Amino acid sequence: MRSLNEEWSAVNRRFETRLAQLYQEAASEPQQRLFEAMNYSLLAGGKRLRPLLVYAFCEACGGCAEEADPAALAVEMLHTYSLIHDDLPAMDNDDYRRGRLTSHKVYGEALAILAGDALLTDAFRLLTTGILPAGKAVACVAVLAQNAGPYGMVGGQVLDMASEERTLSEEEVRNIQTRKTGCLIRAACEMGAICAGADAGQREAARRYADGIGLAFQIRDDVLDVTGDAAKLGKAVGVDAEKNTFVRLYGLERCAGMIHSETAAAVNALSCFQKPDLLTDLAWFLAERDH
Repeated sequence: MRSLNEEWSAVNRRFETRLAQLYQEAASEPQQRLFEAMNYSLLAGGKRLRPLLVYAFCEACGGCAEEADPAALAVEMLHTYSLIHDDLPAMDNDDYRRGRLTSHKVYGEALAILAGDALLTDAFRLLTTGILPAGKAVACVAVLAQNAGPYGMVGGQVLDMASEERTLSEEEVRNIQTRKTGCLIRAACEMGAICAGADAGQREAARRYADGIGLAFQIRDDVLDVTGDAAKLGKAVGVDAEKNTFVRLYGLERCAGMIHSETAAAVNALSCFQKPDLLTDLAWFLAERDH
């Protein structure tokens, strides 16, 4: 059996090929500069965690990679749009992302905004044209929209911005992070299950797994902002020192315990799947990652 690193590398090689092919036919379009900006951020690398979760849950439910391709591409496009917009001067005002200049530093603010808009919109085109039968496509659109929009990721970003001038309670910090980070992870897991024709119980298990690793992932991010290596992370550390993070709320030692307990809860949710090994290994890897 292949190790997690081997599985992840194999999935990434296949996914990067699909990603690079996505806008090849756009070379003759007059708005070529837009596609260049979209690809600049989309092909910048990264962990590709969300696509991996799509593929892993599709496989766990008896599906194949080809069935999951549109959902994997769509969730990465939507994630990339969110990063482009988060880095803008009006938001986090970051100069670097994934080890290189952010989109607005290369293309200017206006085109960066439009590149993000285009990736967001086109993600839903892929779902509706690439997934069959139509019932699966509709279900994936509903899940991604629910988790990415005002009830999910965008809502979490708004709560985060509104919280910058005061100290938050535990409930308020969780409200932000489960939406801002956790919801897109939940969408990836559930869409992977949908692509394979999962039943209601499997979709619920996918959501519970996602909620556990999503919260653990954000807490680990907060820890790495304090203890991590900027070279490995591909971005500056210490930038969240004055923000409402889990580390600021609980301290490093308690955060370590929370990461473990949330990861354990995620793994326990996998009992209804016949082959949960990849998802189990992934959960524990994320809990212990250094980048």
